[in-house]
Amino acid sequence: MKLAEFNDADRAAASAVLRPCIDVQRWVDQVADARPFASVGELLDGAREAAAPFTAEEVEAALAHHPRIGERPAGQTAEASMSRSEQSGVDPADTAVAGALARGNRAYEEKFGRVFLIRAAGRSAPEILAALNERLANTPAQEDAIVAQQLREIALLRLEGVISE
Repeated sequence: MKLAEFNDADRAAASAVLRPCIDVQRWVDQVADARPFASVGELLDGAREAAAPFTAEEVEAALAHHPRIGERPAGQTAEASMSRSEQSGVDPADTAVAGALARGNRAYEEKFGRVFLIRAAGRSAPEILAALNERLANTPAQEDAIVAQQLREIALLRLEGVISE
């Protein structure tokens, strides 16, 4: 969608464009209500500001929509399509890495009580697996901060992909 179209859209339509980027209602509302934006850069700055910080409750709600790394979501929703594209570096045919990711996902969920979240776009499966294994050594407080940052990065990356000058 072009920035001009986004700026001119009614609130419901603008919110519908934003929600697949990250389904955090406060963020969606804040970005939609800040329109019009003079440039995509200004939009991203506003979105970054709205995302800093996400509350613990917002992070947990947003994570409910994220698939495990290595599990590509089915369906035709915009969010599912974005997730499949972001995880394009994870080849499910590489059974050794896929198995290690599955084990790592289970260990992460047991330790932290939520899915492992990482900005997967532009990262290979071995890079993601290394980050997963490294983050398993974190404390819950350390991981909370990392997850919130990863969520912000994902939201901005997705927004950048759906709105253009």
